[in-house]
Amino acid sequence: MPQRARLLVRIVLFIAIWGVLVGGTCAAGVVVSMRDSYPGAPRAVPGKPPAGEAPRGRIKVAVVVGTSGSVTTDVLGPYEVFARSDRFLVHTVGARREPVPLSGGLRLLPDRTLEEAETGDAVPDVVVVPAVVDPEGEAEAPLRAWIARRAAAGARILGVCAGSRLVAAGGLLRGRAATSHWGVIGALRSDYPDTRWVQGRRYVEDGPVTTTAGVTSGVVGALRLVELLAGEAEARRVGAEVGYPGWSPGASTVIPADEPALADLPYALNAAFPWFRPVVGIGLNPGAGEIDVAAAFEVYAGGSFAAHAVALAGTPTVTTRHGVTLVAEPADGTAPALSRLVVPGVGAAGQVDPALTRLVAGRGLAVELPHAGRAAAESGFDPVLRDLAVHTDVATARATAKYNEYPVEHLALTGPAWSWRPTLLFLLTAAGAGLIAHVSLRSLRRRRTGP
Repeated sequence: MPQRARLLVRIVLFIAIWGVLVGGTCAAGVVVSMRDSYPGAPRAVPGKPPAGEAPRGRIKVAVVVGTSGSVTTDVLGPYEVFARSDRFLVHTVGARREPVPLSGGLRLLPDRTLEEAETGDAVPDVVVVPAVVDPEGEAEAPLRAWIARRAAAGARILGVCAGSRLVAAGGLLRGRAATSHWGVIGALRSDYPDTRWVQGRRYVEDGPVTTTAGVTSGVVGALRLVELLAGEAEARRVGAEVGYPGWSPGASTVIPADEPALADLPYALNAAFPWFRPVVGIGLNPGAGEIDVAAAFEVYAGGSFAAHAVALAGTPTVTTRHGVTLVAEPADGTAPALSRLVVPGVGAAGQVDPALTRLVAGRGLAVELPHAGRAAAESGFDPVLRDLAVHTDVATARATAKYNEYPVEHLALTGPAWSWRPTLLFLLTAAGAGLIAHVSLRSLRRRRTGP
């Protein structure tokens, strides 16, 4: 073989070996990140009785959760919007009344089963559909069928973020216009060509079906349904309380039509290289706001992969401000080693569950309250994004906001400029893979040429 051809073969083999090693490491890292983001079954938790009868005259909202796992903000964001209005009655609904995983390391105990939410006064007028891990899989078949039956019976459907795939898989988007998260809309166009997929809109309405852009857009989609069903004044009041940046009734739905970019690299690096990342304990305080809790799990972990988050509380279950039941690990000596303990939705140290305070007392840590002192009507995402920038880096905070389709033009983000932990791990992996590839090719060459 000519020398030039041999050189070309060696280069190709080197690149192939290097690519397999680096790609395999990244794939393993993503598996670890996803496993940590959607926790397995918790310790035994107390049983939960069925939700009581619905008061007459209230608009009933079912926020469904997938057996395979759901995105935290897709669930808790719309939940809080509807629950802040006494015109609505909101419940979480799952296949069984057992804890289900939410992104970022959280678990939720549904109020009702699908069967219970299909009879009597529990039948919903509105169904909120979040993104789930396996929307087209067998595990979610009962949920797909239930959503389709509710839609056929006249319920309005709100598909949040990639929840539009679950809605589409149930056949509810045929011939309709819809939107979704910017990162999946291309695949949706290919998989569901009978839907007119629209990019660059906060939400798209088509008859009784509303779909939203990524993650935090569910808050805006829910506010739109409050406006339609309870009036502009009520939507304006609730919108002022949740403080989504730039929202107002009648505001333009146009948003940037995002595409993958180099600035997204910190998100990819954090997902692919989870090793040595900090462990952030997120303390669940009774009565915390749902969006505040969602923001913490989304920003520190599920929507950034910058940290491994652990839900901690003094009791096995914690009830949020408007009645969501969350499941936590015990805040005692069995809790893992922590880099930080953050308690979202709390304004002062005296309001923190004493069990959380005792947990850090002997560990040289302090209870951190990212929402303390926040401006009136400021979204729960603003303080934790600022905190992420300070404790991780600005590039990760901006990439996290983009993934969540959350506007940050109004935020002053300060901190390290770049995400060096996963970057250094990538460089070490690349260098190590190059060395292994080089040694492997030299060994192969010696075997061919002999001693």
